[in-house]
Amino acid sequence: MLDYEEEAERYDTSRGGEPRARAAADAVLDLVPERARDLLDVACGTGIVTRRFAAARAGLRVTGVDLAASMTRMAAARLPGAVVRADSRRLPFAGARFDAVVSVWLLHLLPGPEEVRAVIGECARVLRPGGVYVTTVHKGASHNVGSDIDAILAARPPSPVPDAPGTVDAAAAAHGLVPAGRARFEGQGRSPRRTIEDLRRGWFVTLPPGGPLAERFAALLAALPDQDRPRPDPVFSLRAYRKPEHGNPAGDGGD
Repeated sequence: MLDYEEEAERYDTSRGGEPRARAAADAVLDLVPERARDLLDVACGTGIVTRRFAAARAGLRVTGVDLAASMTRMAAARLPGAVVRADSRRLPFAGARFDAVVSVWLLHLLPGPEEVRAVIGECARVLRPGGVYVTTVHKGASHNVGSDIDAILAARPPSPVPDAPGTVDAAAAAHGLVPAGRARFEGQGRSPRRTIEDLRRGWFVTLPPGGPLAERFAALLAALPDQDRPRPDPVFSLRAYRKPEHGNPAGDGGD
């Protein structure tokens, strides 16, 4: 797995930079009620998306939290005084503190369903009644765009999918959250050369960098044409869940 302490400096440029951040923030805010006044961004990373939440809506107070010290430092430079270093499974906030809680590109990094339930449980705990939790689901599938790169990578050992939609739905329901909407946004397509770089940095959890299997895939990717041409952009999926008001368990329903 990637070392996110080391990834911080290159994270933004290697993940689509400002265009991807803008697309992510816009899609998330489409699912956050206009009345929201306090938003928590869990696993905020470098803060490149987080700061867009604050800039997009006057009066929206935004707090970011991330476990990686290097990420937290970068995010704090973008949102001074509004970023905390903490584990998403043990958020350092009182219950019912936020009107909206967001976790973009987090659940897929967790070891399994138990950790997913723990993180979603914490997000639900700090959410006020009537508030909304928004998260990405099945990130791995988003990257499969049917390209020649995907055709090669299809033969690699399968990766676990802790953020499968069914897993996330079940965890949300277990913590009293009900479906409240869905959205999608585009990311940045990979080129063969960039995919090889990602492979050798530990992006693919079932292909440990430096091993013979990883290098076999690297050689196949290196044989593809147009090494620096990005393939089609991935489309990421968001799901929103609402914490019912007291005495009103009925949900809005998803789409």
